[in-house]
Amino acid sequence: MRWNRLLSVLPLSVGIVSAGRSLGHAPAGKRLAEKVAPQKLKNTREQIPHQIYEREINAPLFLNSNTSKFAVNGSGIPDVDFNVGESYAGSLPISSDPNEKSNLFFWFFPSTNPAAEKEILIWLNGGPGCSSFEGLLQENGPFIWQYGTFKPVANPWSWHTLTNVIWVEQPVGTGFSTGTVTATSEEDVAKQFMGFWKNFVDTFSMQGYKVYIAGESYAGAYCPYIASAFLDASDKTYYNMSGMLIYDPVITLDEVAEPIPTLQFVEYWSGLFPFNDTFKADLIARDKSCGYSDFVSQYLVYPPEGHMPATLPGTYPNGTTRDECWSIYYDVFNAATALNPCFDIYQVATTCPVLWDVLGFPGSFGYLPAGATVYFDRPDVKAAIHAPSDVAWAECASGDVFVNGTDLSPPSNLEALPNVIEKTHNVIIGHGALDMILLANGTLLGIQNMSWGGKVGFQSRPQEPFYVPYNDGIMQDENVTLSTLAGGGVFGTVHTERGLTFVGVDLAGHMIPQYAPSAAYRHLEFLLGRVDCMNCTKPFTTDATAGQSTQPLGKGTAPQGWSNNNKGGQ
Repeated sequence: MRWNRLLSVLPLSVGIVSAGRSLGHAPAGKRLAEKVAPQKLKNTREQIPHQIYEREINAPLFLNSNTSKFAVNGSGIPDVDFNVGESYAGSLPISSDPNEKSNLFFWFFPSTNPAAEKEILIWLNGGPGCSSFEGLLQENGPFIWQYGTFKPVANPWSWHTLTNVIWVEQPVGTGFSTGTVTATSEEDVAKQFMGFWKNFVDTFSMQGYKVYIAGESYAGAYCPYIASAFLDASDKTYYNMSGMLIYDPVITLDEVAEPIPTLQFVEYWSGLFPFNDTFKADLIARDKSCGYSDFVSQYLVYPPEGHMPATLPGTYPNGTTRDECWSIYYDVFNAATALNPCFDIYQVATTCPVLWDVLGFPGSFGYLPAGATVYFDRPDVKAAIHAPSDVAWAECASGDVFVNGTDLSPPSNLEALPNVIEKTHNVIIGHGALDMILLANGTLLGIQNMSWGGKVGFQSRPQEPFYVPYNDGIMQDENVTLSTLAGGGVFGTVHTERGLTFVGVDLAGHMIPQYAPSAAYRHLEFLLGRVDCMNCTKPFTTDATAGQSTQPLGKGTAPQGWSNNNKGGQ
């Protein structure tokens, strides 16, 4: 979730820590009138309604003498008033050395879906140093406790209803993962993760399983490097990497992801940034002096004219970014916070009040009301999941998870990410339209500066409609509450070329599975090969009875970046 490296340099005065339901574009009555029953699907397994598309929770699949010490009592998770089913949690070392003292902590949920045989997905959050249990508890886990809600509830959008999923806290020093921090680079992180993964596969007898990896934010560095290392190992017994999904990812230089596209982001969302004329004029003047909008107009085009120069605009002679250029980004944040004291850099449409969060960090602010506790730091929760009782859990690590706090690896879009695309032909990059911690056009600039499949960048501008199926069956599930509603319809923009899919998601901030869980669910179905399109009206494979729109979908609706015919605007 968090993007520590950026937030650590925000002014302390802003109080930042380092770390509804959509009915479509037409009134409900009209929308329902336009829907018809879907065509029969080829796989009879896909015709089973969501409510009964589960195996019995009392029939464990992975319980044996090696795994029993990791088994979690599905009815004994604190504050969760239902049985979450089979799961396993605990620590495993990062190497086969019997003297290894460093380990990674995990929570593994076998799938309730019979189509998930011989496959598993790894979920990683970012930071660096932020726990993947944020994703488990507030994005895509079997039970979910969103900030501002009363209690944890069953999550109908849990990814384990599609495939086996493991949430891993990594690198060493993150969450409950203990040991000595020795990583200096993403290559080190990948090597340590591979050691942990071999131990996990051996423990749970998962040799030969297809492996998928997904994550968000700084996992845009973690995931490509780990996936690339898996692929380079040429060992399908343990490292059968088959696809990758990364959300709002760190894939390029900080300046490209943040200050360079800031002015255009503010102009696009002008209603959420109602700045006075003087401040707007200053932003525009500084942007022009720094050459940022001109740079975007030149390099965010389809197809790209070539790679970006080694020296970015707005720099001193030594190549570092000028203070007045970097501060465009920070000044926008400070001005927005002055207007909206509860401004959330992760989802810029958020307004006051700040809602309490059982993880302690709702949005941009650290906030835990008197009497509240951080969920995973509670002794009863630690005991339930076999976590070390002497570790003070925090969503994001207070210490460095890289030696001296520095990750020495180059951005993933230079080598690691292209390698994964070319070897799997199955990579998705998603970006929330309301995210300001990392900007969508920065991600697109990173893609347009990347070489894969013999070409540079996308050759055509993303403009196909990203369609999220309506989900009446899921909505009628007895487990669904107001805490888990999710919309459907045209929900953004999607584009695929040469094994890479980019999808811009409306109504979502930095954490897409949290803000748009139905959209993320469709992404995962596509990654797993359960559906073959995201610009079509095929229903969810776990809710095949829900009718879908019969109207033309038009073009995509999320911010689509610039093109040769639309320079300087979105």
